[in-house]
Amino acid sequence: MLSLERHEQLLGYLNEHKALKVSVVSELLKVTEKTIRLDLEELEKRSLLQRVHGGAVLRSDDNSLFPEKKRQSRHQDKKKLIAQKALATIQPQEVILLDGGSTTYALAELLGEFPVTVITNDIEIAHNLYAKEKVQLMMLGGSQLGATTSLFGKQTLEALSQIYVSRLFLGATGISIEHGLTVLNSFHYDWKSSVIGRAKHVCLLADSTKFEQVGLMKFAGIEDIDELITDSELDQRIQHQLAQTTISITIA
Repeated sequence: MLSLERHEQLLGYLNEHKALKVSVVSELLKVTEKTIRLDLEELEKRSLLQRVHGGAVLRSDDNSLFPEKKRQSRHQDKKKLIAQKALATIQPQEVILLDGGSTTYALAELLGEFPVTVITNDIEIAHNLYAKEKVQLMMLGGSQLGATTSLFGKQTLEALSQIYVSRLFLGATGISIEHGLTVLNSFHYDWKSSVIGRAKHVCLLADSTKFEQVGLMKFAGIEDIDELITDSELDQRIQHQLAQTTISITIA
């Protein structure tokens, strides 16, 4: 098993169980305890977990990449401001694609005042939109994988390959000038690396806590984004670095 595959499985186990023991996961993954310890050391260096005696636990601070409900609610005001700015960029009758995530969900909550077609693979976003008379909803099919409200898999990607939209609103687990846009698992990687090529205009919606975070897998570079909408707490140094690129930046 490749180290990347082990890292993904370790993080998936940790996200589900909140803690892991080296002895247990070494048996599950059929590798030595030494290998698991080295994996945990590498993942801790990347701020993806916290090692403890005999294993590891999820990081409990705001820098953790796992989307816990408590942490999401702390940044809800930022997400709503970002969503309001994003709403202002959408034209009546436009066809848009909404990636899954809490900030894109905040945008979905604001839709409904003018005619728009929305394509998504996220169950919660679809549930929010389906009863809105002025929203034409298209839900991409697939399988629910992991602790997510989105659908993924071959069926989803095949349906995605048949469409092209004017505007995509995208999220990411981590954002770095050097390392690009990253996620923690392969099904998010497959989806996001594909969806980014299905829109004329790609808009990244991300609050300031996502920056200088790096997940396991890079699905796009900063240069693949046309527009970024973020909040006013984004570090000035990062704003200056982004200003040197071709990305249009909006501060909510």
